[in-house]
Amino acid sequence: MSAFVLLMAVLAAGGGETPVDFDTQVIPVFTKAGCNTGACHGAAVGRGGFKLSLYGGDPAADYRAIVLELKGRRINLAQPDDSLLLLKSTESLEHGGGYLLPDEGPGANRLRRWIAAGAERAHTRRLVSFQVQPKLRVAKRVGAIVRFKATARFNDGATVDATPWTVFTPEDAAAIEIDPETAVATLLRRGRQIVVARYLDRVVPIEIITPLADTAVDLSRQPRNNFIDDHVLDLLATLRLPVAPAASAAAFLRRLTLDLTGRLPSLAEQRAYAENTNSGKRQQLINRLLASEEFNEYWTFQLAKLLRIRSQPEDTQGALAYHRWLKRQVSAATPYDQFAREILLASGDTHEVGPANFYRTVGGARKQAEFASELFMGNRLRCANCHNHPLDRWTQDDYHGLAALFAKLDRGRVIKINPRGKVTHPRTGAAAIPRIPGGEFLDPKGDGREAFATWLTDRNNPYFAKAMVNRLWKALLGRGLVEPTDDLRATNPATHPALLAALADDFVEHRYDLRHTLRRIASSATYGRSAQSLPQNAADNRYYSHALTRPLPAEVLADAISDLTGVAEQYGDQPLGARAVALFDPKIESESLDILGRCARVESCETADATAGGLTRKLHLFNGPLLNRRIADSAGRLAKLLAEGRTPEEIVNAFYRLALSRPPTSPEREFWSGQFANAGGKQQQQEFLEDFLWSLLTCRAFVTNH
Repeated sequence: MSAFVLLMAVLAAGGGETPVDFDTQVIPVFTKAGCNTGACHGAAVGRGGFKLSLYGGDPAADYRAIVLELKGRRINLAQPDDSLLLLKSTESLEHGGGYLLPDEGPGANRLRRWIAAGAERAHTRRLVSFQVQPKLRVAKRVGAIVRFKATARFNDGATVDATPWTVFTPEDAAAIEIDPETAVATLLRRGRQIVVARYLDRVVPIEIITPLADTAVDLSRQPRNNFIDDHVLDLLATLRLPVAPAASAAAFLRRLTLDLTGRLPSLAEQRAYAENTNSGKRQQLINRLLASEEFNEYWTFQLAKLLRIRSQPEDTQGALAYHRWLKRQVSAATPYDQFAREILLASGDTHEVGPANFYRTVGGARKQAEFASELFMGNRLRCANCHNHPLDRWTQDDYHGLAALFAKLDRGRVIKINPRGKVTHPRTGAAAIPRIPGGEFLDPKGDGREAFATWLTDRNNPYFAKAMVNRLWKALLGRGLVEPTDDLRATNPATHPALLAALADDFVEHRYDLRHTLRRIASSATYGRSAQSLPQNAADNRYYSHALTRPLPAEVLADAISDLTGVAEQYGDQPLGARAVALFDPKIESESLDILGRCARVESCETADATAGGLTRKLHLFNGPLLNRRIADSAGRLAKLLAEGRTPEEIVNAFYRLALSRPPTSPEREFWSGQFANAGGKQQQQEFLEDFLWSLLTCRAFVTNH
């Protein structure tokens, strides 16, 4: 800055005030007014011929757009009040965005001072920290108010009240109302609410809890089997939510067996569990299932979906090699950090080197960066492709830097280094420099995968362990502590942040052992609660006061139907009797699995099961060959029981135990006995039993885990 301009700045500031800094003082004016949002000038193509970076993520580009574009017409140094920047935002001239800044308000005055001082970009200071108080507030009632205060500290030593320039946005505007001028929030609804505070490039979540009931609950006598229960019960007490009782032995056996092996417990397993009088029999069951071959098979399937293992066009050998490698890792209990490193560093012939197929899963280096970040970090780095991530720390340099790292690979059948591979950075137009997300740039000539894998699997990495334990939690509890599970970020906080951190630390301390974390979760009283909710907690779908009822994955349901009916399903050219969860490729022909809504693994499968099959699945379950041909099969279980001379009551009891792991209740038994009493001859009774079996196969209790 010249001496003349500096003098003008001092005079314009009243002689005693410091000059206005563009990056840290002007940019917040635009953000506070909403000028640089995606709905206004922060859109990808701007608005009305004027484009700003989203939320001020690129101050240099914003400065060029404001001061240099249109031959400088947006700024009038001689007559600051006549600057288009001010005339439009105060709507002294017609403005498509409407009235944004009061003419004599603090925002307009700050812009006026900056222009009068020469509209320079001196870049004299940098934001060091940004904090908001309160970070957590437990309010007593609906209607309570919370006053926010934001503080920013800069590298020049200045600490300022940033509240007037911070944007406070509630996650649910129907639950919290915020006055943008005073930063005062009014609570409109009970529950746990999140408010996001945005200032410059920082976004900070604020948690506000209003108890869900007026009366406190006493949870002091609830069992606390491990640290999981401590965290869950503490929040339930704060929310004043009572907990459901423990699940029955039969319900626990069915739930756990499905969660760990993808199978219904056999009659022999049910008998053995019922006859076991050991006080530690639940722990014995957990350990037995974790050590079983069925666990290896089912969790190979679970991880195969996460890795999106599928055959490539005209090539099934790669997927088969990948699946076999994965099964070996699960069976050998390979630590997850080693597992990830082997995948990331794999090279060679994909028909022989299973994990090398990771680099054939998606097309192109950018897609590979997105897949790797979602898979191993639980982060949606893709949101930083066109601009810096609006709700997270990731920048375009992070996104294209990771893509540049993967661009150094050829992705044919043989995965090998390609030194000339590159991706173009859209902001610079030049080749992007390989970079570890949020970290250092790498040698553009080298293979940066080793550096990335080392950073990723370091025990202090803030994403790697949390991403995996969050998925394991969802697999057993039905909902991640963070949802969606591939969107871990500060502005999408966990329902139980301290619990997520504790699980991740425990995972690391036990050498990234998947079985250990699954055992820890399954051993908790939280996992063992009944799905039968109480009137006071029936609406709870995220705090674990009761078990969540979850749809069975398509492949698990298909196997359960085969097990119950006693009629195996034919999958493509696989041997008759092959289990759906053991299939290495989702492209293997199966009309039944397509009806039930299996995931094709082209995109993420992490939310697919919630809506799998949709109306098609329901219609076929109601009345279609998926069930009807197997119910009436002369070699099926029903036909065999009838041939053995079993009574209708015995048949009902046998199917209940196989399907639901329990005998029918007294009301259920009385209902079916009454129905059979009205049946006529043998043929009519058989038809009625077929209808009974159909109703059992389609009932909510059978097609869900609860």
